[in-house]
Amino acid sequence: MHAVLFDMDGVLVDSEDYWVDLEREELFPAVVPDQDVAVAEITGMNYREIYDYLDAEYETAVSRDEFIDLFDDVAQDIYHERVALLEGTHDLLETLEERGVVRAVVSSSPHDWIDIVLERFDLEDRFTTVVSAEEIDDPGKPEPDIFEHAAAVLDVDPESCVVVEDSEHGIRAAARAGTTCIAYAIDAHEGIDRSAADVVVDSPQELRAAVLERVS
Repeated sequence: MHAVLFDMDGVLVDSEDYWVDLEREELFPAVVPDQDVAVAEITGMNYREIYDYLDAEYETAVSRDEFIDLFDDVAQDIYHERVALLEGTHDLLETLEERGVVRAVVSSSPHDWIDIVLERFDLEDRFTTVVSAEEIDDPGKPEPDIFEHAAAVLDVDPESCVVVEDSEHGIRAAARAGTTCIAYAIDAHEGIDRSAADVVVDSPQELRAAVLERVS
């Protein structure tokens, strides 16, 4: 049995377009002022681990609680007001369901943020399960644990899973888990290393074709 595991940010919704700008303009200046941090360094990481990474690499100017509050304020604005759903998402999910393919959201974002997206775009009944990094104690992306956990929840082998990812950390995690990884190339992540992916696509139409080909 096949399963398709969708990342949320940059795959289901175009939130990375907003995260990249807001991280550069609001979050980094408040958290690590006077430091030149590349957004790609943290993209796709478990939100709980971003603070630890920034603190270890650059020394943060705010506490963990202040960081989480800043991050959540930005997230509420992005998911409630800004993001749009990827073209063709409902049709793709319906086709997968008709084919008996199980479907999951597997995201580094917390459940609260995922729930906003699922409710706003009427996706609550489209997925077999939703897995957030906040529910596992193991390392987040780029480590493979979250995808291995999702496969176990769905009772399928990782090798039977097709993962759709946009970030370098997510692509590496999917490859390390032994899944088939489709990298969705978006402008927000221009120039990242996608070499660990099995295939790279750059449009909703190419994504649909690549997913359906691998679960046929």
